[in-house]
Amino acid sequence: MNQKDINDAVDFLYTHGKKYAEAKAHKGYLDNYTKALIASLSIKFIADGMAKSMAQAEAMAYADESYDVHIRGLKEAVEAEEGLKWALTSAESRIDVWRSQEASNRTMDRAAA
Repeated sequence: MNQKDINDAVDFLYTHGKKYAEAKAHKGYLDNYTKALIASLSIKFIADGMAKSMAQAEAMAYADESYDVHIRGLKEAVEAEEGLKWALTSAESRIDVWRSQEASNRTMDRAAA
């Protein structure tokens, strides 16, 4: 690894840390919105007389197209969050490897002197 690789890894951590935080926040929002969506749809099905019980209304909510759209969005949010998480972990690992190599090089230099 050369100095440019390390600088690139550090820059990546700096520039993508905020993107990871945003992706994590978006996924958290969608997780919480799931409950609100199911509740809202269930209430609508009860109010419209389409369901006779909360259990039936909830089952209908899970089968509703808007829930399917929501779940696909949640899938994309998880993918974005996890992709950034592992990219950041990879950059951190590259820096750790470089750090270890540098320590080994210093030890070898001292032994040769």
